[in-house]
Amino acid sequence: MEFLHTFIQKVAPSLSPNFLYNMPGYGSFKYKNYKKENLRWPIIALASQKNYISVYVCAVKDGDYVAEQYKDELGKVSVGKSCIRFKKLEDVNLKTLEKVIKLAAKSPGLVGAE
Repeated sequence: MEFLHTFIQKVAPSLSPNFLYNMPGYGSFKYKNYKKENLRWPIIALASQKNYISVYVCAVKDGDYVAEQYKDELGKVSVGKSCIRFKKLEDVNLKTLEKVIKLAAKSPGLVGAE
C-alpha cells in the first residue's frame, strides 16, 4: 500500500491525496448518485482486502472504463469495470498501471454518471 501511495503521487501529482468512503483516495470529481445526491468521488482509491489489493480507477475514455480498456496489459490481475484486483504487487504491469493512472487524471468519471 505504501508503494502504491508513493507511485500514484509520483505518476499523477495533480491528484491530491484524500480519504473518502473509508479508503485512501487521490483526486475527486463531482458525482450524482442514484438518489440524486451530489457527492465528491475519488478518481483513484486503494483498498486492502483480505485476499487481494484493489485499485479503483474511476475514469472513462470513449464511453468505457479505462481499467477495462487495459485489462489485457495490466498483468496477472482481475479487472471489473473500474476495479483492478491483485494478490501481489509483482503481478501488476506497473508501466500499464502508470498509463491508466495518467489517463484517469485526465478523464475522471463513471459510465452513465451525470
